[in-house]
Amino acid sequence: MRVPDLIQKKRDGGQHTAEELRFLVQGYVDGQVPDYQVAAWLMAVFFKGMTAEETTHLTLAMAESGDMLDLSSLPHTVDKHSTGGVGDKTSLVLAPMLAALGLTVAKMSGRGLAHTGGTIDKLESIPGWSPVLSDEAFLNQAKEIGLSLVGQSKNLAPADGLLYALRDVTATVDCLPLIASSIMSKKLAAGAKTIVLDVKVGSGAFMKTLEDGQKLAEAMVNIGKLSGRNVRAVLTDMETPLGFMTGNTLEVLEAISTLQGQGPEDLRELCLALAKETLLAEGYSEAEAESRPRAVLQDGSALAKLKAFVASQGGDPRYIDDPSLFYVAEDKAEILAEQSGFVAHIEALKVGQALLVLGGGRETKGEAIDHSVGIELLKKIGDAVQAGEPIARIYHNQKGKDAAVQLVKEAVRVDSEKPAEVGLILGRVG
Repeated sequence: MRVPDLIQKKRDGGQHTAEELRFLVQGYVDGQVPDYQVAAWLMAVFFKGMTAEETTHLTLAMAESGDMLDLSSLPHTVDKHSTGGVGDKTSLVLAPMLAALGLTVAKMSGRGLAHTGGTIDKLESIPGWSPVLSDEAFLNQAKEIGLSLVGQSKNLAPADGLLYALRDVTATVDCLPLIASSIMSKKLAAGAKTIVLDVKVGSGAFMKTLEDGQKLAEAMVNIGKLSGRNVRAVLTDMETPLGFMTGNTLEVLEAISTLQGQGPEDLRELCLALAKETLLAEGYSEAEAESRPRAVLQDGSALAKLKAFVASQGGDPRYIDDPSLFYVAEDKAEILAEQSGFVAHIEALKVGQALLVLGGGRETKGEAIDHSVGIELLKKIGDAVQAGEPIARIYHNQKGKDAAVQLVKEAVRVDSEKPAEVGLILGRVG
């Protein structure tokens, strides 16, 4: 096989075989195929696209370019992936719920970058909790508790990192088969049999329109099914932040509240929807998939799983029993409504950017973050508000306070008329 022939084949609209894609991907990872040839091939893919079968072959080649997690010793392995959003603490609630339902969540999660938060960062708000476990401890904990969650320390899908870096500098990031294969290569390498995808749509998400989100969800579900996995996707609104809290410690507090049977309605609704899709993918009936997730929130078993998981990974379990122990930045600034009316819009992207300037997010990998800062929304879309009434509260340590206040002011719009209700769940694929 010759790389120029593969570039020409895709340039002319041809379809690659699994062998051709393995040759190209592994050659690039091994340093045998240079950047300029892969860049030319990426541009050909950008213009000519890929079939579902091709995209699956590419994804598998990327997944197989590094370590493949073997979870075969564990029962009912499930994983969840979100395409990223603002205030998205779903994994902190959903993973303990799934463990309480008798499923096994042995998961690798990432850190936040730019305006989207990371599950590992949020969990590190709990004193002592560590994302580092040996392979043996990772599997043993998953077997005993049903939940273990670590940072991406393994050499998972190295081809993805190399290809993404090249896409980033060759204007080929915005290409559906390349986006889908990038996400799914890491999910396939992570080993779970069932994968549920939360595809965010809106200003705070990577996919800005429902049409684009639908296409991405369909592409990823197709990859999963053609790879022998149970995959379902839920399309959810990220025009506005999820829940009331944005910021690492604040989001942990909101997750604990939700596991206590309280918490914001939108977060609870999303976790129940994702748990339902997971159970349906695992073969449960519609009635069971609807009722069982509600039960583990009500009876405290999901909260107990979170506490056991935190303790097992070195965290102080007292913080789960008594959330008042958490430290939240003591300096506060309130945003007041400038007019009476109804909250018509809260732009997720600007709220995420506000967290970033406060120091609660990172602009470059490895940057230290302040877990204690954040934004609390005091109103949600559709709520009535009086002029001069607080609509948001910023917790800060002086850094970036003025910029954050301005961003949150710009994010919230109050109109005289109550806006039409927009559902959180925009669609399902699977």
